[in-house]
Amino acid sequence: MPASLLSSTPRLRGRLLVTAATAALAIVLTGCAAVAPAAPASSPPPTFGHIHAVIPEAGGTLLVGTHTGLYRVDEDGAVDGPLGDYDFDLMGLTDTQGALIASGHPGLETPTELGSPNLGIIRSDDTGKKWHPVAFTNDEDFHVLTASPDGQLYGIGSTSPALRVSNDLGTTWESRTELDAVDLAVTTDGTIYAATPEGVRTSTDGGASFTPLGDAPLQYLLEAAADTVVGVGTDGQIWQRVGKGEWKAIGSATGTVEALGLSPAGDVILVDERGIVALDDDATIILPALSSP
Repeated sequence: MPASLLSSTPRLRGRLLVTAATAALAIVLTGCAAVAPAAPASSPPPTFGHIHAVIPEAGGTLLVGTHTGLYRVDEDGAVDGPLGDYDFDLMGLTDTQGALIASGHPGLETPTELGSPNLGIIRSDDTGKKWHPVAFTNDEDFHVLTASPDGQLYGIGSTSPALRVSNDLGTTWESRTELDAVDLAVTTDGTIYAATPEGVRTSTDGGASFTPLGDAPLQYLLEAAADTVVGVGTDGQIWQRVGKGEWKAIGSATGTVEALGLSPAGDVILVDERGIVALDDDATIILPALSSP
């Protein structure tokens, strides 16, 4: 990996038993339908069932959005969660301007005001301790959701292929063009990258229109930080594009990748059959996966 992708963020250590998916790509793109209760606080380290998102935090910790809630893993491998005791199936998790924005489905003990059977758009302003509904409560499940560096949200809900955009942390939304995308990422210059079955497409007009990015490998997960985009290719390669440069292979996955994270400093984290992996020179396994739940 290029040195530019290695930051001074401390490398996470320790071991936690988590379950990584071995399902086909189609299952990754359709997400989870069932829910499960959160493990009691006094239980051993939890099995997450399915990891939908990993968000690197300052200081080397990770926020992990899972089938059973939101967890934090520190640099020593200690696990805190589910944060706020919420047991929801947390999907579309993204962070922007000090807030966490997410969607998904309720668990058995999720507060009813968050919505059922879909959470719509929910927001936390205290890093997961408390969540409240902000839009599409009961009606929508956003598997595709991301934030631009300037705080705009972009998402695609379960009832329409329309790209929706919000500039007030998810409270109100405007529909743009229809887009068959399985993931989105936005760079600092406002370019929106969309992973579609036909290839990567980009928009430079706020999502009003998209054009094919002809030289891009076929990818199904995307993350952006500053002017860098990282994606997971259907060939198992992890690809990087800086600015308007060429795509370069910077590593490889083992099996299907469940989630991809990219810190502002360029740390690449992925979840594949090995568990949660830091994509450094050694492909360091942060949290190893079990062969079965």
